[in-house]
Order: sequence, then structure tokens, then C-alpha cells
Amino acid sequence: MKIGVLALQGDYEAHIKAIEAAAERAVPSQTASDGIVPFEVRSLQDLDKADAMIIPGGESTVMGSLLIRFGFLDAFRDRILNGMPVFGTCAGLILLSRQIERFSQPGLGVLDVTVRRNAYGTQVDSFRAPLQVRFEGDGAERVETMEGVFIRAPKIVQTGPNVSVLASLHGDPVLVQQGNILGATFHPELVASARIHDYFLGFVKTSV
Repeated sequence: MKIGVLALQGDYEAHIKAIEAAAERAVPSQTASDGIVPFEVRSLQDLDKADAMIIPGGESTVMGSLLIRFGFLDAFRDRILNGMPVFGTCAGLILLSRQIERFSQPGLGVLDVTVRRNAYGTQVDSFRAPLQVRFEGDGAERVETMEGVFIRAPKIVQTGPNVSVLASLHGDPVLVQQGNILGATFHPELVASARIHDYFLGFVKTSV
């Protein structure tokens, strides 16, 4: 199972490490050659090899422009609309969002949310906060407490009818899911547990 991490810009290396850690927890005896393999995606040819994708934090305008320059924005969108699992964090969430409040930029537009960029302030306003995360699967639901790392984070100001809110902060959604699309306004790759990556791999397995 090949998990692509968009590596045009941003903190993609942290996501690769988080997927590697989640893979070890999922199947400790498997080797990388026959188990879960994270790899960097920089081209359409790389994208074609991916069973699922992660879009990291960084600069969403830069990533969107580079997807156009390297010629795979439309192909990426089509793969998601055809069911490929995708997980976007911070800037990655912005890139997935259908609408960005008072701002126009290239994007995928596949997640039915409206977001506000840099809603919590600048880099110096970054913070950590405890979150109650609701995980769904196997006909059951569990709630776990984890730390959220918010760095120049966007805010989800509106969600569509098919979007499930898995975690909130002060009443605002910070982790959402719409079918095969998972989006976080924070950076789950920066905490030791990487539990959200475990969850992502869980629903990737049911999709491939």
C-alpha cells in the first residue's frame, strides 16, 4: 500500500515519519517492501503510483501554483473524486477546500468546507491545545484526547451537509471527514502519537 506525500513544499518529511511510525504499530512484522510504503510525490508519474495521498502544511498558494506548473492539479482532483483517500493538514486542508473566505487561489476544491486563512494570527501566535477526537470505524466510535499543534492555522467557518466533524476547538471544527477526504486545521504529524495517521491508514485499507 503506497501512501504518497505531496513534496512540492511544506513539512512533508514529518508526515513520512508519522506514516512509518503508524505502519509499525499497525503491522510490526511487515517490511517496507510488502507493507505500507510512504513516498514523496512531485510529478504526475509519482501520483499515478499512489494508493492514497497526504497534503502537508506549508504555503497553500505555492503548492497550488506548483501543481499547475507541474501539470497534475486536474489529475489529482480526478483521483480524489474517483475515491482515492486523501488527508490534508493546515495548508493541505486549504488546498482541498471548496471555498476560501475572501481569497482566491489555485486549489482542488473537493472538500465541502469554507475556510479562513491564518485565522488565529501569525507564526508568533502558534499554540497547542488539547482536543477530543472522535474516531469512527467498524461500526463503533471511540473518543481520544490528543494534542493539537496550530501554526498559522486556518479556521473552518462552514461545513457542507456531508461533512462529519471529528474534533472541534472552542466550537470550531478542526478535524473533518467527507467520505474519502480527511482534513485537519492543525499539525497531527508533529505529535508523538500520530493517532490520526493510524486512523487515516485504517480507512485507506478499506478503500484499496
